Amino acid sequence: MPRGDSMANSPAPMQVPFELSIGLRYTRAGRRSGRRNGFISFISALSVAGIALGVAALITVLSVMNGFQKEVRDRMLGVLSHIEILAGRAPILDWRPVLAEARKHPQVVDGAPFVAGQAMLSRDGAMRGVMVRGIDPALEARVAEFASHMSRGSLGQLESGQFNIAVGRELASQWLIALGDRITLIAPQGTATPAGVMPRLRQFTVAAIFDSGHYEYDSSLVLMHHEDAARLFRVEGVSGVRLITRDMMGAPAVARDLARALPADLLVRDWSSENRNWFAAVQIEKRMMFVILTLIIAVAAFNLVSMLVMTVTDKQADIAILRTLGATPGAIMRIFMIQGSTVGLLGTFLGLSLGTLLALNVGPVMAALERWFALQVLPKGVYFIDYLPSDLHAADVLTIGLTSCAMALIATIYPSLRAAAVKPADALRYE
Repeated sequence: MPRGDSMANSPAPMQVPFELSIGLRYTRAGRRSGRRNGFISFISALSVAGIALGVAALITVLSVMNGFQKEVRDRMLGVLSHIEILAGRAPILDWRPVLAEARKHPQVVDGAPFVAGQAMLSRDGAMRGVMVRGIDPALEARVAEFASHMSRGSLGQLESGQFNIAVGRELASQWLIALGDRITLIAPQGTATPAGVMPRLRQFTVAAIFDSGHYEYDSSLVLMHHEDAARLFRVEGVSGVRLITRDMMGAPAVARDLARALPADLLVRDWSSENRNWFAAVQIEKRMMFVILTLIIAVAAFNLVSMLVMTVTDKQADIAILRTLGATPGAIMRIFMIQGSTVGLLGTFLGLSLGTLLALNVGPVMAALERWFALQVLPKGVYFIDYLPSDLHAADVLTIGLTSCAMALIATIYPSLRAAAVKPADALRYE
């Protein structure tokens, strides 16, 4: 085959748009010698570093907040169940049909009965209010993790008729309660006598001490056998049934389904509604932190605007030559948008990489800093935990990355419009 025919049949090389080629070249132009180009390069580096720092800080902070939320939520669910079916005006006399009906839902795994009420705890002349929860020790492990939270004693010692109780670690520490001590519980329902209504008292023996890691429950919750709780409050039956589901995050939807399937006189609530105020406060804090830390990226975007404006001023002669060669204002605009977007994408990529790496290793990093500087950021006696938890969410990383890219793209609009408005004759007049 003749050489000419071979060259004629060969595919033509792919043409790179000149806007992309020039825009990427301007991005690297700061490496050239010259005071002005060096200053533009410095501003460009600041823009990349600012965007990267803002993105990394945002990912790390949100991951730590997610970690705290998950840690506290898991500690709550060590005490709480996923769903509670509560009696209405009258106690549930037979809880087994209610549990059987609830277990028909494919997401419900198991359940256990409970008796709930409030009482006054009295010891050595001092009194305080406590939450009383009567449980079935044999079934409680199906819906909660109390068995693993027992620091002394066990749930098995809460036998019916023995009037044994389990108290939280904080309550035991504040009131100097030890195993074997006897304390008095005063029920709010009084007993009518010829002398008037007398409060109903019952002495209990401390048989176990639990440590759930959540101060609210460790300082005010008291556990006993549900039959002993029914005798204390003089009720027949139970206050409700606690359920565990296959997916904790799907419990609200399961609760809505059960509310439609169960009798109308029963109240169904999930773990998120029981602590709605706390979770709402955490979500508000996360949104505010997102807005505040996004301002770091906004500051870097202002640096990006400054860098592009200086580049447009420096490249006016180049713009005029391109216009005389037939480049349209839209093409000139795309050149500088490509340049600014490249800087923004580079900063975003570096920030995502650094933030993800730091979020996945924030615990060891903080431990190393505490050793180097001989300090403790989270004292165990003040906070629930003595380490920084982290829970990296892919959705957060994606949102932060898209937000950073969008802000970088928006920052290129004004300088690019200014470049597109350059008139060739005015730009070349003094060249």
